[in-house]
Amino acid sequence: KWLRAHDVSFDDRAIVDAPPTVDELKKWIGASGLPIQKWLNTSGLSYRALGKEKIQAANEATLLQWLSNDGKLVKRPVLVHGGKVLVGFDEAKYRALFE
Repeated sequence: KWLRAHDVSFDDRAIVDAPPTVDELKKWIGASGLPIQKWLNTSGLSYRALGKEKIQAANEATLLQWLSNDGKLVKRPVLVHGGKVLVGFDEAKYRALFE
């Protein structure tokens, strides 16, 4: 919505229908500078189905596999622009990237 309002062209990918691959996730998570736990959609049904305890006990490889298998588990939106990656919407970060 923000991108459209600011006339920023983009390719839209429905990651629920086409989840990111493990390789994409590794690249994006590294570029975002965030720990993998910040990539989890903690308010979603997939997160609740797995359970907080199981997720907290999982190693990074397991989390990557879960995220790549279930796009609903990925926090959205994910914005990949050049070498920068933003996860979740933060208007100040979007402005800084595009203005």
